[in-house]
Amino acid sequence: MKKQTAWIEEELRELAAGVDAAEFPTEIPVLPIRDAVHFPDELSPLLVGRDRSLKALDFALNQDRLVLVVAQRDVTIDDPDAEDLHTMGVISEAVQVLPVPDGTVRVVLRGLARARMESVIQREPHIIARISVVSTEEPMSPRIEAMMRECVRMFERAAQMGKQIPAEAMTSVNYIDKPGRLADAIAHHLQIHISEKQKILSLTDPEERLESLRELLVNELEVLEIQSEIRSRVEREMGDTQREYYLREQLRVIQQELNERDDRLTEIDEYREKVALAVMPDEVAERAEHEVKRLERMPPAAPEGVVIRTYLDWLCSLPWSVETQDTVNIKAAQKILDKDHYGLQKVKERILEFLAVRQLTHAQKGPILCFVGPPGVGKTSIGRSIARSLGRKFVRVSLGGVRDEAEIRGHRRTYVGSMPGRIIHGIKQCGSRNPVFMLDEIDKLGIDFRGDPTAALLEALDPEQNERFSDHYLEVPFDLSDAMFIMTANILDTVPPALMDRMETLRFPGYIEDEKLAIAKGFLVPKNLRDHGLGASRLKFEDEGLRSIIRSYTREAGVRGLEREIAAVCRKVARKVAEGSKASVALTKRGVGSYLGNPRYHYGTAETKDLEATATGLVYTEAGGDIISVEVSLVPGTGKELLLTGQLGDVMKESALAAQTFIRSRAQALGVNPELLKTRDVHIHVPAGAVPKDGPSAGITIATALASAVTERLVRRDIVMTGEITLRGKVLPVGGIKEKMLAAHRAGILNVILPKLNEHDLDDIPDKVRREMTFHFVNHVDEALKLALVKKP
Repeated sequence: MKKQTAWIEEELRELAAGVDAAEFPTEIPVLPIRDAVHFPDELSPLLVGRDRSLKALDFALNQDRLVLVVAQRDVTIDDPDAEDLHTMGVISEAVQVLPVPDGTVRVVLRGLARARMESVIQREPHIIARISVVSTEEPMSPRIEAMMRECVRMFERAAQMGKQIPAEAMTSVNYIDKPGRLADAIAHHLQIHISEKQKILSLTDPEERLESLRELLVNELEVLEIQSEIRSRVEREMGDTQREYYLREQLRVIQQELNERDDRLTEIDEYREKVALAVMPDEVAERAEHEVKRLERMPPAAPEGVVIRTYLDWLCSLPWSVETQDTVNIKAAQKILDKDHYGLQKVKERILEFLAVRQLTHAQKGPILCFVGPPGVGKTSIGRSIARSLGRKFVRVSLGGVRDEAEIRGHRRTYVGSMPGRIIHGIKQCGSRNPVFMLDEIDKLGIDFRGDPTAALLEALDPEQNERFSDHYLEVPFDLSDAMFIMTANILDTVPPALMDRMETLRFPGYIEDEKLAIAKGFLVPKNLRDHGLGASRLKFEDEGLRSIIRSYTREAGVRGLEREIAAVCRKVARKVAEGSKASVALTKRGVGSYLGNPRYHYGTAETKDLEATATGLVYTEAGGDIISVEVSLVPGTGKELLLTGQLGDVMKESALAAQTFIRSRAQALGVNPELLKTRDVHIHVPAGAVPKDGPSAGITIATALASAVTERLVRRDIVMTGEITLRGKVLPVGGIKEKMLAAHRAGILNVILPKLNEHDLDDIPDKVRREMTFHFVNHVDEALKLALVKKP
């Protein structure tokens, strides 16, 4: 290869002697290049592959083998036009052309002379430009000769400092006696930016060209000196590290020979080994090594040594690189969910959709699910099922009553007894960086002078931030992006909007009676018989006995109370067995009272007869849906007083005021003497002990009770209602329809008045409940009053 290159150079020198610049054509094909600048009197290999460039080269080979080589202004342009090229280029001759199998052409170009593009006479199929050859005189003077020597010296200095420059280039520059030619030769071989080379090419005055080249060489030497210093410092530091390693090894051998061992050095070595085995990220490993060195230099009895040891133990025990492999199988996941939970079909479908997306995309990031529903409906247990279906570990952290921000993000190490937050605790507990992480009861988080824990959760739950979750104790980022977070809450009223924005809400409805019966037979009874040491031959729960427990001893959306009652029966039977009884017990409807005492709830209608000034409404509470009675009493007064009792919240108070104003405005239409309202004060009471009641759903109930009081008409006992009203009497839609309908069905009230705009919400109600109940949809309070009020007999 070297012989071939030498032969070509010798031939080119011979040809160059006979080149006359005046003989160049005025119109010539243009060959754009993107990542180089060619110079006159230099050989430049080039790989040509673009279509227009190949056509321009083919045209030149069929003519006089001459092309104008011009550099692009923007190297990112794949098909440059004339406006995308510099105006100054080099007339070059194609002296060697070699086709390449991939369709490109390798060509060796010999620069002949500078030329400037004056105009473009053809653009397709390739560019042809009208050019003017730039010819310059190269006078000599002592100043120019001094500059030439200085440039050669700096060029050689750059080569000595490690700049990659061909040896033949170093030899040739010493024999060039023309300033312009010398500047071109050095710039050609110097590895500098394309724009700097183009600047050298564009300068026509040899002295200016040398001056510009000298400035470039000065900058290049400064950079090379800095690189040399950095390289020397790195080598020196590596040498110090190796020296320290050898000295430690020698110390270890000496101690072994003397049968002595420093326990402190043993501890330091153990920490270094733990750091290496933990496979930490580089940033964390550097911090751990820094702490180990501090401990090594510290006196043995220093109090801070305990703090450093505890910190290192935490860093080394966290699963920085330990994770479980997901095994997502939709059919297997569905079997697990059906086995662990009865009902909840829509919830299961959404979870399976969530898992299916993870299986297809293999993406770790995704929506954070928030399970919302009353207690005892299976929110926490379904999180365990998701972990089982994914093959991941499960971590549960309860946030109920947490008021300190440090509980989430940890305490700073400046405090005595500081420790990481609950999230890092949970990660350490499970031993995996990608568990299913359940944060229970986020609606029970509190805010006080110690900070806002909900704000601290934002960084942990945000998929865009949690890859560098910062715990105050660790002071190094921990990657939580692979963990799957699931929230649970009973209600969402207390959850801040910023936290809600990062979660996808999945509502868990309450169970109907048939579902509770199936759960008791399939899950609760076998579990409690096993836990209490009883077999099916000792105690058998009849269906009617279980129904009696559900109806008369529990009133809940979930099944926790039902499980407690079943456990109470099992305990009493277990005592009899322990006392020597061998009788087999079958719990029937009649026998429930002998084990659980008198019924605590009455199954059936809320009221036993039609009453005046009393209406039954539906509300949504933390325990699911429930029924309430609204009582109204008119007492002598000024007509301006409105007394509200029964632990009513602000929203229900506003509903009562709106209902009173509406009834006053409709007094004449209702057949009420307006003078009566001026002499009667109103007392509204919602009995239910000291249970707080709030929410926009009791307006229509209060209005019905008020209308009954002023018209002295009775309210039907077999009808229940929900909805909010305006001052004009328009009935507005409300939430929690499914839970409210289940409460009405549980109480045995099968006629329900609902807002017309809530009609589509009936799709969520179980078919059995929907078939047994009658729904009346209203747009105005007048329609509800026609349905609910009856005349006195």
